[in-house]
Amino acid sequence: MIFSKSPSLQINPWVLMGIFCLLIGPFALSFHMNYPDEMYYRDAAVEMMRNGDYLTTYLGSGELRFKKPILTYWAVLAGFKLFGVNAFASRFFFLLAGAATVGLTFRLSKVLFNSEKIAGVSALIMAANPVLILSSGRSIPDVLLVLTMTISALGFATYLNTEKTPPKWAPWALYGGLALAFEVKGLPAAALGGIGIFYLLINPWHKTSLKTLIHIPAILVSLFIALFWFVAMWKIHGPTYLDSFLGDQVGVRVASKSFLVFKHGLIATGVLLAMFIPWVLLALPQLKSTLRKTWKSNPQFTGFVILWTLAILGMSAMTSVFYERYLLPVAPVLAVYLGWILVEGNFESRKLGLKISAWIFYTLNLILLLAGLYLGTKGHIAWFRLLLIGLSLAYLGRLLLSGQKLPKVISYSWLLIFLGYSLFTSLISFPHPGQQLARYFATQDDLAPKEMAFKGNDHISSKIRISLYPKTTLVNLEKTGWRERLDSFDHLIIEDRFYDSLDQKHFLEDFHTVNWSSRAIPELIDALGKTEFDSLLEAKGKKYYYLRRISAQ
Repeated sequence: MIFSKSPSLQINPWVLMGIFCLLIGPFALSFHMNYPDEMYYRDAAVEMMRNGDYLTTYLGSGELRFKKPILTYWAVLAGFKLFGVNAFASRFFFLLAGAATVGLTFRLSKVLFNSEKIAGVSALIMAANPVLILSSGRSIPDVLLVLTMTISALGFATYLNTEKTPPKWAPWALYGGLALAFEVKGLPAAALGGIGIFYLLINPWHKTSLKTLIHIPAILVSLFIALFWFVAMWKIHGPTYLDSFLGDQVGVRVASKSFLVFKHGLIATGVLLAMFIPWVLLALPQLKSTLRKTWKSNPQFTGFVILWTLAILGMSAMTSVFYERYLLPVAPVLAVYLGWILVEGNFESRKLGLKISAWIFYTLNLILLLAGLYLGTKGHIAWFRLLLIGLSLAYLGRLLLSGQKLPKVISYSWLLIFLGYSLFTSLISFPHPGQQLARYFATQDDLAPKEMAFKGNDHISSKIRISLYPKTTLVNLEKTGWRERLDSFDHLIIEDRFYDSLDQKHFLEDFHTVNWSSRAIPELIDALGKTEFDSLLEAKGKKYYYLRRISAQ
């Protein structure tokens, strides 16, 4: 099927990917918002750098951890190898994965519909997905999972397309994407892939023969990619690693109570709809007739979307703890489906709805810009970000006032919100304890100790670990019995909430870090730029103490 092009909305996917990186990069490539699970991958990558073992993964305490396959660890490691051990490097490839997912969404739509307009709208919808944006700034598996599953979806799309014989790359995309996804997250990728293959074999509108699906070279290579790390771990560490992996994949994650399953199913459905605001609202006019039209036009793709959506909702409902990021693997397919519905429903003719949506997001950015300028009056001026936000708003404002390319205004405004938000998080988050300690040791002729113990919030230890690498090895102390282990260390970093319970007669404080405490944010903002700010921060801030054993002086 071929759709006509729209002169008013043409999207270059490469430009959109670049804008995604430009607007999200300042927010993502530092520790403006630190997700707790990132420490597992950063700490393991640091240990890989230290010992040269690029297969085995460790916690900050030195314990083995086999809960996730290897690919996410390698993505962090690759950043460290290229750019050094720092926050930027730990998240670099995750930001690129988010941008690539936007580009692949465009490509997926083109494969299915051969329409620049549907592809452009689908890519804009995906670029403005808040879960994708947040996941692109976290060094955890989810954005790599959606990237690899979208590669696989490209393969599925070619088999679903009734007008063409699947090209030679189709089985490589289908099976290769699933193999990479399995090395990212494990069983959820296998489940979605198996459901998709089953659908290709049985869908009544365009069945794919088993002979067509069996591509021996692609299957063999993909099996090697999917299983090599598991085989290596079995050979190196024995079957015990598998207990840890399956315990995480199946045991602790699967809910057994029917009420919890029902509750998480409802939450997942609501979150899935919220991920696509305002696009789902723009699709409501004439929705019934549009759904009938799209079903008649391409029922096999519609059925695939419904099946994958129900599958991800079912898997999310079965988890013992639900996170919105669990829904991300099917978001590109849903973005293409929603883009198709919007274009078929002639959504660009609904100027009022588009303008209201665009003005809401644009106004949010204006508020953030004014707040940033207010912070500037207090002496905290993020010139580059303010300039980038101002130029972006000027461009989007021109489009908004002229009523042109309103979907682009909505999507870019979504991205811009995270850049504006970083004006505040930069105040609260920086310099973080790791940066402060690194600067302290630099003033002490770089006499950082070779080994230190750490007691406190583990994700803070991860920031300190990468800041002091390679001179210092930081060892996390256990939650219980940690005082007994102190005899093995002459140097200690301890969080203020544990400081009073420490036998301080054996230690001397050399230095302490201080950061904004969440409870004191209103007071600190009010005092920003005033003479009393430093004393208030010292009194109200969150502290980590660096202590030396007195006998080690």
